[in-house]
Amino acid sequence: MRLARRLVGEGLGTALLLVAVVGSGIMADRLSGGNAAIALLANSLATGGALVALIVTFAPVSGAHFNPAVTVALAARGQLQWMPAAAYVAVQFAAAILGVVAAHAMFGLPLLEWSQKARPGLGQIWAEFIATFGLLAIVLSCAASASRAVPYAVAAYITGAYWFTSSTSFANPAVTVARTFTNTFTGIGQGDVPGFLLAQGMAVVVAVPLFAWFFRDRLEGSG
Repeated sequence: MRLARRLVGEGLGTALLLVAVVGSGIMADRLSGGNAAIALLANSLATGGALVALIVTFAPVSGAHFNPAVTVALAARGQLQWMPAAAYVAVQFAAAILGVVAAHAMFGLPLLEWSQKARPGLGQIWAEFIATFGLLAIVLSCAASASRAVPYAVAAYITGAYWFTSSTSFANPAVTVARTFTNTFTGIGQGDVPGFLLAQGMAVVVAVPLFAWFFRDRLEGSG
């Protein structure tokens, strides 16, 4: 029952995150009059604000990962067992797609539609590595130091990374896959997804041992 509660909380939080990302993207695009900078600003601020609220709300329930990269990184660090981690990842992917459905329903769009928005090139793949590595750096550092600033640090980083990365910082495999189902401002074409996922996975591979080394004394002391 405890794991079931955690999975429901993780799923609900992930779905609401996608509602915020996709819904604010649709609203921003409709209200910006074709000004992409204004649309991106609105989308990034709405996402950052929602992240703070969602992490504060669901952290006591599930840990508020909302992201397979975060879940795998924490499992690799021994802070989550692998079987629950696998269940978390499955729920995150499914809930992310449901979040897209919910956002589309609010705006009278087809519940699911393939994105036609191309995000090609090695620059965007590299950007996804940077975005995901930075996010994991914050999460792993805060976890090692038991910081209570996680909601604010994560939200601030993602809001900033919308602007300093060429990919607008997906930094999340579940979000990446789910956004193939929205042909709106926040969508991504299917053909660009493998590169994004590869970059996000490589960020986990690099970040986990690096931050284990950074905080080795602290982690050994707590063990």
